[in-house]
Amino acid sequence: MQGKCLHRLSSGPHLPGSLPCSTPLESASLRASTAGCFASAFVYQSCGTCRPSGGAMVKLFDHTVEIKPVPYALAAVCLLLAWYWWVQRRRRVLLLDFACYKPPEELKVTKPLFLAGLKDVKLFSQESLDFQERIFTRNGLSEATYCPPSLHAKPPTATMDSAREEARMVLFGAVSKVLQRTGLHPRDFSFLVVNCSLFGPTPSLSAMVINHFKMRSDILSYNLGGMGCSAGLISIGLAQRLLSGDPGKYALVISTENITQNWYRGDDRSMLIPNTLFRMGGAAIVLTNRPSERSRAKYELQHVVRVHLGADDAAYECVFQKEDEAGHIGVALNRDLTKVAGKALERNLTTLGPKVLPLREKLAYLANHIRRHLLRQRRLKPYIPDFKSAFQHFCLHAGGRGVIEGLGKQLALPDRLLEPSYASLFWYGNTSSASVWYALGFIESARSLACGDIVWQVGFGSGFKCNSAVWKALRPIKAAKHEAWAHVEKEGTQGMWDNLRQPALSKKANIDIAARGGIDHMGSVGATDEDSIKAAACP
Repeated sequence: MQGKCLHRLSSGPHLPGSLPCSTPLESASLRASTAGCFASAFVYQSCGTCRPSGGAMVKLFDHTVEIKPVPYALAAVCLLLAWYWWVQRRRRVLLLDFACYKPPEELKVTKPLFLAGLKDVKLFSQESLDFQERIFTRNGLSEATYCPPSLHAKPPTATMDSAREEARMVLFGAVSKVLQRTGLHPRDFSFLVVNCSLFGPTPSLSAMVINHFKMRSDILSYNLGGMGCSAGLISIGLAQRLLSGDPGKYALVISTENITQNWYRGDDRSMLIPNTLFRMGGAAIVLTNRPSERSRAKYELQHVVRVHLGADDAAYECVFQKEDEAGHIGVALNRDLTKVAGKALERNLTTLGPKVLPLREKLAYLANHIRRHLLRQRRLKPYIPDFKSAFQHFCLHAGGRGVIEGLGKQLALPDRLLEPSYASLFWYGNTSSASVWYALGFIESARSLACGDIVWQVGFGSGFKCNSAVWKALRPIKAAKHEAWAHVEKEGTQGMWDNLRQPALSKKANIDIAARGGIDHMGSVGATDEDSIKAAACP
């Protein structure tokens, strides 16, 4: 349909300064809604002569109006950006608070008690007893770690009831503490994620928590098993996905490991290491996506990066639960663990680096890559980015003294940044997936975080997996009252460093596994040669 200038068609007077025009223009149809009814109107575009102000003349019912496209376009863009900001704000995952379980004092395991218990059960050969004693002496654990009640019994018990008793102590203790810290009620939670690798009873551990705390019937619960020491960060990633699609909710994440039924009772050296490292512990974490909780939340989740090398047979089998020749069940660690763990960490950092590293580190890495691969400078060493420029705090998986030392060397971290992970190992042993939370609890209690500080958590697990999470502090955090770290205010960390400065093993025992198998610096075990003793405690 064609029409002349709107001024000529309009029954009203011309606008000031405008002239009649007879230029035909293409028109369009506009639908307008008024009081539930629809009416039709024609829109006419005027020529430049009739539109000195740069707008468009529109005939809408009996009125003539001028529309300026630029201001309206800017307003539309602003509204779109505001909508996008609001949607993203509702999807942000906040960490309200967390709590680490502190077992009662009567469950402490001292070195004499540990060694006496190994002899009293009369399950190990003398060679196996000597092997465990050497590792326990220099594995980075203090005499203040904790074992469940079943292993304090004489003789030790490994029944389903005793395993459930350990689970109830840890799960209920950690959850009760975090509810107290946040002021939330159990029925406030819409999502529950529990991870425990080696104990999967029926009903599940998540059902045990729901029953004890009388949670809602519509709560979405998940129970993760068999995923190793990195499962805690997998649980965080799962909770993040759940919260991103359902605004205004709370999620409870619980990470633990159960050692009652997983205390190895045989003589296979590849399975004896966990006896000397794993201890009782767990953590409960409260997450939310409620914008109203931002003012009291501690952290905002920035990234969760997961790497799974399970398609490779060597990676899949390097941490493997199985029976030995005598039928005793244990978790075997083989000589490929160090190589696989390094490869998994490299893949994780390759994905994470571009997300967190400053521009100068990215350019330095790019320049090194070009020189090595495009310019064929093969002798040039690969550039390892300085992750201290991206993170202010590190919570490394406390899998063993060798694990922490190995990661520290690979990332060029000073002792000050390794101290939280050493402290987690020293006072609580390897608590599996909860170890990164004990490390963060140490940072909050013994140190301080400034607003905007970035925290990196990284864990390794069977499969083989390397998972990491990045958190941003939303407010200053200083001298947080974590029951698990109350003793540090009195004792300090000097005793820990004195212990770590002791030589790992005698020179006679420190035999390189490159030729003869044994235990490497990441805490893995290779061949069962009785003279091959390079323990996880070795630097």
